[in-house]
Amino acid sequence: MAGNSFGTLFKLTTFGESHGAGIGGIIDGCPAGLKIDQDFIQSELARRKPGQSHITTQRKEDDTLEFLSGIFEGFSTGTPIAFIVRNEDQKPKDYSHLKDNYRPSHADFTYDQKYGIRDYRGGGRSSARETIARVVAGAIAKLLLKEKNITVEAFVKQVGKIKLHKNHNELDLSKTDSNIVRCPDQNIANDMISHIEEIKKQGDTVGGIIQCVIKNSPVGLGEPVFDKLNAALGNAMLGINAVKGFEIGSGFDCVNYKGSELNDIFLPGTSIGNVSTQTNNSGGIQGGISNGMPIYFNIAFKPVATIMQKQQSVNNKGEEITLEAKGRHDPCVLPRAVPIVESMAALVMADFLLLSRSNKL
Repeated sequence: MAGNSFGTLFKLTTFGESHGAGIGGIIDGCPAGLKIDQDFIQSELARRKPGQSHITTQRKEDDTLEFLSGIFEGFSTGTPIAFIVRNEDQKPKDYSHLKDNYRPSHADFTYDQKYGIRDYRGGGRSSARETIARVVAGAIAKLLLKEKNITVEAFVKQVGKIKLHKNHNELDLSKTDSNIVRCPDQNIANDMISHIEEIKKQGDTVGGIIQCVIKNSPVGLGEPVFDKLNAALGNAMLGINAVKGFEIGSGFDCVNYKGSELNDIFLPGTSIGNVSTQTNNSGGIQGGISNGMPIYFNIAFKPVATIMQKQQSVNNKGEEITLEAKGRHDPCVLPRAVPIVESMAALVMADFLLLSRSNKL
């Protein structure tokens, strides 16, 4: 199976299945001498782990991180960093009814057709539990970015039709984790939580939008042709389970404006390196290269495909069946997806930061 690695210089390769021994990864290219704050990394995993509230899956996992190599006396050594998070609350029997049956809108059918063999226990390799490795690597990337004062923050902007209409500049993003849905506006968060609760009672699921904001990015990250920074961020986000859409800056709304209305006018600075723009419809990236303004983008997540209702489907013989889900599943993936979005964005930024060192003499 190909496609298990992400990044160029700061590179992550992941392994493991949802109900196998565990999930892990190898990070190659992390510079030597980076202080590895394991408590911080574990706290990032806690933001992603299941069972953290009544609106997430009730699978109970501590997601305890074990580093196997690449760290000595609390600092990275420059060698590959290997790690594993062992699975504890495994219930593979919950998925025995899927051995020969395909769940609608899941990877079951395509996986079976592509490889001729499928780990049906919770989706196996295609399970969102694989994102544990991304969060570990993303947390280390955040520590690297912190050295340059670069921050990556995401929050839930919309659940179903309930939407936070404020601009990210109007929000206190330190309040994002103050509620279980991870929306920094408490009033809107309460409405989102109530909506998810109602959807869960119906045995159904709901999707929404997460917005990510990257601040203090230096000017010059990204290349003007195939390795545009916005393209890399889009690739990273669209590689997350259940993601169906990505837009940066003004996004699809840009079609509603004329160039004279949408252009970001430059403002004079104390030097050419301190130039800023009056607006930020570009989302902090112009010509594929960061311009120093905040980078922000939206990611659309579909409703979780596994619903607690009967659905028509087919089995591996092409016969029609009626399928009813079992096991433990999220009615809405967004609260747990926030740290995953941040992690993937941090991986891109760390990679491009290291790549930028070779651009000038």
